[in-house]
Amino acid sequence: MNKIILLLLIIFISASCKEKSIAVKRIPVAEIDNVVLYYDEIPQLIQKGINEPDSAAIIQNYINKWAKRELLLKKAEENLAPDMKADIARQLEETRSNLVIYQYQRQMMLEKMDTVIAETELENYYSANEKSFLLNSNIVKALFIKLPLETPDLDKVRRLYRSNNQDDLQQLESYCFQFAEKFDDFSEEWIPMTRLSVELQQDIDSEENFLRRTTFFETSDSSSVYLISIRDYRLRTTLAPYEYVKNDIKRIIWNTRRFDFIQSLENGIYNDALKENSFKIY
Repeated sequence: MNKIILLLLIIFISASCKEKSIAVKRIPVAEIDNVVLYYDEIPQLIQKGINEPDSAAIIQNYINKWAKRELLLKKAEENLAPDMKADIARQLEETRSNLVIYQYQRQMMLEKMDTVIAETELENYYSANEKSFLLNSNIVKALFIKLPLETPDLDKVRRLYRSNNQDDLQQLESYCFQFAEKFDDFSEEWIPMTRLSVELQQDIDSEENFLRRTTFFETSDSSSVYLISIRDYRLRTTLAPYEYVKNDIKRIIWNTRRFDFIQSLENGIYNDALKENSFKIY
């Protein structure tokens, strides 16, 4: 068997060197009751760096696995109860139908559904549905810095991270890229307050009180200093900022359009069938 596989391997390598336009005859390598395994069905087993004996072993292993699966399938089909076979057939047909319908719907959506969502539409939806966008967690815009305790000139960092001056913030960023273990600037992006708690590696007893009374926060452990500058915050149960929920609104509008489009597609096909008398209710 190994000699046959080695011969097949040599034939395959030779064939692969020919022009792609020349059709290569398919090479059978195993057969069970007229079910044939061809060499080209064995997935990517010939790779650079694998010698011929190794390739032969890989091919032999694949053939054995294929044979076991086919023999098991044959035995199952011969012995499975009729009602189970019927149930499998129904499931296969339902799966096929669902897949065909899904692909057709997807094709029609790509061809005909309007996918452009204007900014004004997003803003109007936000304004009309404010009660749907109440925060269930506290969110912040903040600057987070983690520095080794031995970092030089920490007082300079303490001064810079409290500043709103753009030049000072650029100096801070440059300094932190050089010395900081972590430097996250979320000054223009809303994030959950819990994200800062994770970075601090400590629990904050009352986030609401912490945010109300804190603009700048510093703490340390045995190896690092942690600095937080709270630029802005919103508390849970208050209205979420538009920027924070903008992507959620996009998904809501898109899903609504998708649902409406599919409903319209189905109803259109149904009504056409009624008009053409290709569908009758008895």
